[in-house]
Amino acid sequence: MKKVVKFGGSSLADAEHFAKVGEIIKSDPDRVYVIPSAPGKRSSGDTKVTDMLYELNELAESGKDITVALARIKSRYDDIIKGLSVDLDLTEEFDRIGNDVKNGAGRDYAASRGEYLNGRVMAAYLGIEFIDAATVIRFDENGEFDAEATDRLMSKKLEDTPRAVIPGFYGSLQDGSIKTFSRGGSDITGAIVARGAHADVYENWTDVSGFLVADPRIIERPKKIETITYLELRELAYMGASVLHEDSIFPVRKEGIPINIRNTNDPDDEGTWIVESTAKKSRYTITGIAGKKGFCSVSIAKDMMNSEVGFVRKVLQAFEDQNISIEHVPSGIDTMTVFVHEDEFISKEQAVVSGIYRLAKPDVLEIESGLALIAVVGRGMKSTRGTAGRIFSALAHARINVRMIDQGSSELNVIIGVDDNDFEKAITAIYDIFVETQL
Repeated sequence: MKKVVKFGGSSLADAEHFAKVGEIIKSDPDRVYVIPSAPGKRSSGDTKVTDMLYELNELAESGKDITVALARIKSRYDDIIKGLSVDLDLTEEFDRIGNDVKNGAGRDYAASRGEYLNGRVMAAYLGIEFIDAATVIRFDENGEFDAEATDRLMSKKLEDTPRAVIPGFYGSLQDGSIKTFSRGGSDITGAIVARGAHADVYENWTDVSGFLVADPRIIERPKKIETITYLELRELAYMGASVLHEDSIFPVRKEGIPINIRNTNDPDDEGTWIVESTAKKSRYTITGIAGKKGFCSVSIAKDMMNSEVGFVRKVLQAFEDQNISIEHVPSGIDTMTVFVHEDEFISKEQAVVSGIYRLAKPDVLEIESGLALIAVVGRGMKSTRGTAGRIFSALAHARINVRMIDQGSSELNVIIGVDDNDFEKAITAIYDIFVETQL
């Protein structure tokens, strides 16, 4: 078996954490490719190395002296190296980084050095080869990730490299300059390496034991999800569940490679398995609950709307003209409602309203703000009767007014709209009826 393992910044914050990660890697000879993030916070008041590098670049761009800031970053790595008793000196690397940053290498270059340096330390600690991600991960001339070019480069390199450390978060443009993924991009690097290596498993190690059924900031000690499909994960991630960067799904999904979310602080816990499909039944009718606050609804009514060809297109055109993305569009015979993010919409609302009247000529248009959307997701829902009824029952019992309900054609998820003020109470009510009481 061949495993790719990625470790987050909190798992590599200092020498003690680094050693723990080393033991995890060494305990399983199948863990052959390692993707490290930059060192994270050592305590609540600490600063991530990536943030320190962003600050370093800002100083350089402002023409200020970077000597002290660069020394502080070097000290973080020196402490890790000393704590691990590794024979490695990064002085020349830091001299090069200092010169590059002062000479305008840019924000992406500066930020990427956190992963690059941690990769160098990890490779020295494990005694295996280091592969600079800039040599195997490509972005095109528009700055978009080039999946196929990357896969060719990665596959060829890994064919000749049985074990290696490849730092996360960055790659390079065709001219060799550094380009980073968005925050959390080391997850994506891990998935890219797993695809290129034709791995059997992609293990993503973090500081939690997998995905939870609900947000632990709302539900005290929520149950863990043991197995979740890529589709379920996509729905929950879109609505705010954040353990894994959602873009990291696509490279491994193309190859049918499962992802295993594991906890560095509890390595014996099996964590959560993310798979394409499974015969395993979910422990509960639902797999997970996630949601977001801060939505607006724009409700439009017009007699005989259903017989007017192109009506919906005309309404949505008014939003597109203002570059506003649409979240959900539940509709009836003579009515439709468009849900959008309040922060995107509020400054453009009158332009949208005038656009709708000009294009679609509605009879009535109403706007409401302060709404929250909650996704109840689960592959077990389509084989269980009365799921929507149980949701309504739970919310009614909690005295929560449902402003919208929308079920996807796949029967994989139900979206519920409630007032922002009822958001936490609604999630608690739904969790209780499906997980705690399982009525």
